[in-house]
Amino acid sequence: MSPTTPDTLTLTVRPLTTRDAEGLIDAAVRAAEGLGVRGSVTVLDAGGHLLGFRRDDAAVLISGETSTRKAYTALQLDAPTADLVELVRPDGLFHTLPTALDRPLLFLAGGVPLHRDGRLIGALGFGGGAPEQDHRIVTGATAEAGLA
Repeated sequence: MSPTTPDTLTLTVRPLTTRDAEGLIDAAVRAAEGLGVRGSVTVLDAGGHLLGFRRDDAAVLISGETSTRKAYTALQLDAPTADLVELVRPDGLFHTLPTALDRPLLFLAGGVPLHRDGRLIGALGFGGGAPEQDHRIVTGATAEAGLA
């Protein structure tokens, strides 16, 4: 057996699982109920694939699309969507990004990347409330799950 040096170590980070997704969805639903918000929650894995989704029966239909787009945006840019809103304003650094790409990006608060051991493993999005509420819901859910 050869000695292992830091250069040869392979760090393995456990990927986001369906159990993680279910826990995140449940936590987001509890946070939304606490705020009186009816909406949709989306969990994507690191590849941008749907891992979990739930829409409240009383949520507006578009909330499903907005929750998914917020999660996708947070994943692609590895940043909370709340932090990106100012960057896409007409005088912002990324002002052309929403129209320059043929991707389902949405620059409204309510999407956050998910990390485990410092590595990006997926994203969570919520749509249905005011942007500030949606942000509180996803940050609360990720903190509860330990994936912030």
